[in-house]
Amino acid sequence: MTARGPRNPPVHRLLAMLAVMLLALGAIVVRLAFLQVGDNGQFAEMGLQQRVRTVALPAHRGEILDRFGMPLALTRAAKDIYVNPTLVEDPEGEATTIADILSLKQKDVVQALESDGTFVYLQRQVDMAVADELEAQQLPGIGFLEVPQRYYPAGSLAPQVLGLVDVDGKGISGLETQYQTLLAGTPGERTAELSADGLPISSGLDTLTEPVPGTTVVTTIDRQMQFMAQTALERAVHANGALGGTVVVMDPHTGDVYAMATYPWFDPNDFSGASQDAMRNRAVTDSFEPGSVNKIITAAAALETGSVGLDQRFQVPSSMQVGPFTIYDSHVHPVETMTLGDIIAESSNIGAALVANEVGNDQLGAYMQRFGYGQPTGIGFPGEASGVLLPASQWDEVIRATVSYGQGISVTPMQMADVYATIANGGRWVQPRLVRGFEGPDGTFSDAPEQRTRRVVSPTTADLLTRMLAYVVEDGTGAEAQIPGYQVAGKTGTSRKLDDSGHYVQRYMASFVGFLPASDPKVVIAVSIDEPRTVYGGLAAAPLFQEIARYAIQRLSIPASPPVALPPHAQELP
Repeated sequence: MTARGPRNPPVHRLLAMLAVMLLALGAIVVRLAFLQVGDNGQFAEMGLQQRVRTVALPAHRGEILDRFGMPLALTRAAKDIYVNPTLVEDPEGEATTIADILSLKQKDVVQALESDGTFVYLQRQVDMAVADELEAQQLPGIGFLEVPQRYYPAGSLAPQVLGLVDVDGKGISGLETQYQTLLAGTPGERTAELSADGLPISSGLDTLTEPVPGTTVVTTIDRQMQFMAQTALERAVHANGALGGTVVVMDPHTGDVYAMATYPWFDPNDFSGASQDAMRNRAVTDSFEPGSVNKIITAAAALETGSVGLDQRFQVPSSMQVGPFTIYDSHVHPVETMTLGDIIAESSNIGAALVANEVGNDQLGAYMQRFGYGQPTGIGFPGEASGVLLPASQWDEVIRATVSYGQGISVTPMQMADVYATIANGGRWVQPRLVRGFEGPDGTFSDAPEQRTRRVVSPTTADLLTRMLAYVVEDGTGAEAQIPGYQVAGKTGTSRKLDDSGHYVQRYMASFVGFLPASDPKVVIAVSIDEPRTVYGGLAAAPLFQEIARYAIQRLSIPASPPVALPPHAQELP
């Protein structure tokens, strides 16, 4: 049988195969044409995107100055130090050098040098001199980036007031965060077209948007007064074996705060070991029962409403039953005949309660609100506390009695200073402030927004209250605040503290708030000492007031003025 060879394909199959090949070739031609013409712009854009880089340009943060233009917070150059572990040749050897210069633990540096990846921070915002010392070692894999660093040239001066910024330069507390938007300025950016080796292309894209520097904040703080207040406060806390304390020094007419101190404090240039308690501006953010410094509001309500006259006499025992409770004066004494002035001068709790009975709940509560209790002062500080004031409609006879001498309510030291500033200002409240104004990048100064004011008591009532407060210092519990040649008007306060469950404990807050000269007030000073061993405001706080007041007389060039007449004493009345 003869084998047959392969059969030739039919002509129609050859034609079909040729048609398929022609169609495929046509598709390729069309696609090439489309890529060269239709997608040309898209691919050019992709290429441009691969070559263009945009870099943010941080704005220079504005400074914070004292009232005379002295710097309290500024920005200076520093360096971030990083490592590319893939380039490190001798981890142990390099770690020894780095740890010694940067004061780091060697084991932590070794861990960073041997870590995965190509970028690890070793330390951020390093002082330029220290960074330059390390850079001079030319260690393989170690890199340096120049960055801005916030710096506080006066160290631990008013740190709770100024506040802090984070490692990226953003305000996180105090005035730094209150005025973050103004201080920060507006970042700029630079967009440039780079070659494959990272160098700018001479004819390529290159645009620049300059950053706008931040605004400078000019505070009301007097740097010298602040330093003196802190020095005296620290000394008083130690002398009294206390936990801490606060001081507020202010102008009663403008509301300007010259000094605001809280002890203990910290150094904002190195706050890693500072406690959260030390970082709080207690003068504004913490409230406490004011104790007897509050009796002046009880007296103000009595005089303003006409409920009690200056020569009205009260029979005051050393204890009194009020509802189911017994209230006491600070010491045992026989029944004494007292005027309103005597009650304030001798700081009688029973006397204040008797006066409050004459005034009534609604009127007493209304005047506490008018003086600013239960609401922020509006000083312009983050986290300001309102204090606690129960509505008068919820008072019973016990609450009325205790509120009259400063228990059952809470206020901040700033609120308490505000009360006495209102009296010193003739009965008109002026919103306190920590900032005088703002200085733009061009040097133009603009005033801070106008402060709110309101009439609290009449000038006549304010004058009578001043006379009572002068009586406290001349012949009452505030004798330790006396300054020869200057008549001081002020009030002592001693209040028991509450534990976490709301029960009174045998720990105290001692206070003294006053102003001088009595007849022409130029400065108000409020001091409080937390848990002094000496307990009483007259012993623990009044001497601190006196020390700061003596300096204020010199610093502010306060002249002496004629004394005010003291209010009538019960013994002097017919």
